[in-house]
Amino acid sequence: MTHAGLHGAGLGFRRELIPALKTGVPPVIDFFELAPENWIDLGGRYARDLRRFTEAHPFVCHGLSLSLGGMTPLDQVLLRKIRAFMAEHGIGLYTEHLSYCSDHGHLYDLLPIPFTGEAVKYVAARIRQAQDILGQRMAVENASYYVAAPIAEMDEAEFINAVLAEADCLLHLDVNNVYVNSVNHRYDPVAFLKRMPAERIVYLHMAGHYREAEDLIVDTHGAEVIDPVWDLLDTTYGLFGTPPTLLERDFNIPPLAELVAEVGRIAELQAGHGHRRVRAA
Repeated sequence: MTHAGLHGAGLGFRRELIPALKTGVPPVIDFFELAPENWIDLGGRYARDLRRFTEAHPFVCHGLSLSLGGMTPLDQVLLRKIRAFMAEHGIGLYTEHLSYCSDHGHLYDLLPIPFTGEAVKYVAARIRQAQDILGQRMAVENASYYVAAPIAEMDEAEFINAVLAEADCLLHLDVNNVYVNSVNHRYDPVAFLKRMPAERIVYLHMAGHYREAEDLIVDTHGAEVIDPVWDLLDTTYGLFGTPPTLLERDFNIPPLAELVAEVGRIAELQAGHGHRRVRAA
């Protein structure tokens, strides 16, 4: 499954990178991703810069604060602003984390939802509500987590599949999160991937992390992608083809050339699985 104009290898659109990108977007970058919360209602120079890039390149919106598993009502004002923002900039895909990040206020972390049947119905209803407001299907991302909820009626893969089916939404598959969780919770990442519904996968993420201990990895998006995660991406392409794939780097941001090298590695793996790169106009 693909979205019009979205393909290949992408990079997170960070304000720190704008000066370098203004000198010319490297050809290996097929699209960009942004967090709409960081750009909605923004005026001045940054708004002009964003317009310059969205007019020339495909973009994806990846949300940070919708809190799909939270107990407070969905932020309908934010969702309507996101819908208008996407229409204004011609953005076709919106994704969010399958987690929660609020409890009568933002918690500034992504926390796991209990893997229960009740939670499936609750979260799926909120996703359907969000999709109704957005006027389109959204994709939800498998999240990294460090402590499992005390009550679990199913495992992570079963929970994800149940939410996707109940909500009839799409899957944003984060390959690094699969690897992180496989280490932290001691499961086979390839076996996990094989349980994901191919027909719903629309988008992939790659990122670096921090190894706290042999059995604990923290998902930081602040380092280079390591070889086992690259290998897992290669396996993912072998299973599902080559959905558009983004390199995330949210802090410790290096010069653009270093990021481009990692984006290029994504493109090389895609080419190895038969993806033909056609740069969008």
